[in-house]
Amino acid sequence: MDRLKNYIGGEWRESKSQESLEVRNPATEEVLAQVPLSTDEEVEAAIRAACEAFPEWRETPPTTRIQYLFRLKGLLEDHFEALARTISSEEGKTLDEARGEMRRLIENVEVATGIPSLMMGYSLEDIARGIDEEVVRQPLGVFAVIPPFNFPAMVPWWFAPYAIAAGNTYIVKPSEQVPIVQNKIFQLVDELDLPPGVLNLVNGAKGVVDHLLESPDVVGISSVTSTPVARYIYRKAAEHGKRVQCQAGAKNFIVVMPDADLDRTIPPLITSFFGCAGERCLSGSVLLPVGEVYEPLKERFTAAAGKLKVGDPLDETVQMGPVISKKHKERVLGYIDRGLQEGARLLLDGRSIRVAGHEEGYFIGPTVFDRVRPEMAIAREEIFGPVASIIRVADLDEAIEIIHANPYGNASSIFTTSGSAAREFKYRVKCGNIGINVGIVAPMAFFPFGGRKDSFFGDLHGQGRDAIDFFTEKKVVITRWW
Repeated sequence: MDRLKNYIGGEWRESKSQESLEVRNPATEEVLAQVPLSTDEEVEAAIRAACEAFPEWRETPPTTRIQYLFRLKGLLEDHFEALARTISSEEGKTLDEARGEMRRLIENVEVATGIPSLMMGYSLEDIARGIDEEVVRQPLGVFAVIPPFNFPAMVPWWFAPYAIAAGNTYIVKPSEQVPIVQNKIFQLVDELDLPPGVLNLVNGAKGVVDHLLESPDVVGISSVTSTPVARYIYRKAAEHGKRVQCQAGAKNFIVVMPDADLDRTIPPLITSFFGCAGERCLSGSVLLPVGEVYEPLKERFTAAAGKLKVGDPLDETVQMGPVISKKHKERVLGYIDRGLQEGARLLLDGRSIRVAGHEEGYFIGPTVFDRVRPEMAIAREEIFGPVASIIRVADLDEAIEIIHANPYGNASSIFTTSGSAAREFKYRVKCGNIGINVGIVAPMAFFPFGGRKDSFFGDLHGQGRDAIDFFTEKKVVITRWW
């Protein structure tokens, strides 16, 4: 069985740690690899390699730096299908979902190749007689990323391409639950002949995270994780003077107005609530039908959810795979039990699903609750599984009140044919990502990934121009020549 290695200073290194974790296929419970919990010395070696690489990399022209990204894009395209299958095997996404993740990864690499334009500053001559002023952008040093399990290939590359294109050096700490695909991506990185230390990979868990958070040589941290963990990372990194951007948990509400076209609304709703087995921060969680649309929407939504094919994610005909682990399956099942205890009615029960030939897999079928109240745990807390709650509301005002009463503010959508309702929703709702007749509000790579309230900690988001601002510092230069 493979024991994964670290990639430090341009070379693969066996970890000397005696501690490791098993990486399991969530559809079969098969052990795929062992991931070491790297030692403090190994983390420090990665930081030192990144520090040593920074001065020369910073002085490398951006037009030269992006050539490595162009080559990386080509390698990712060449290995696209193999990497997608790795995502499916270790994380549980269907192949179509894994391919979508790979495409989003590559889009971020593509956008970062525009860094020569994106890093441009600005200037003004003669701000006073004979004096000019300019703003230039400069890289800062060593950055690191702490990604989640649910997008193991993509999330590190929400950040890394922008960081290195801007002239910084970088350390990736993959999720210990799903480190294999990132290991394979770094095998492609190794083919780029980057200067040693520009990109590094260190496996591990909380010990590695804490070392990165506390190191005075790491200037910034990006992360995507649950809200409690994001709050911890944000606080600890800020205490050590770092830049921090933490995308956190979510509880996303989707409003359906009486005038919505249900034929066009149901398919994106199903994808939103049950795609990726509900394990994404943009997944729909609570459905808010307004007025008379409640009965037909409830019936059609539940019927469509019940027709989804659940099974081995490597099967091209499967529409929903397993959740990530046995522990997480038990957590989701616990929320279903709690919903029943609190008085919600189960319209579709996914607890008893069985997948032939995959009896040990961590499968939960689509689950739909009705008669849910906003104060119930299933309506307030992040479940991160294929569980939908329906709360009937009288009007748009009531729907927005429910959305605002929730502590999260990641995403929210409305389905309607009314421009007036859509504009009011867009204007009033306090969420970072808003959808109008869109179920998964996933920003393109050249736009920032929003988030508010308990869904984001920091000032600058990932992707787009926010990423450029995060990975560079503006320097003001005022010049007078005698």
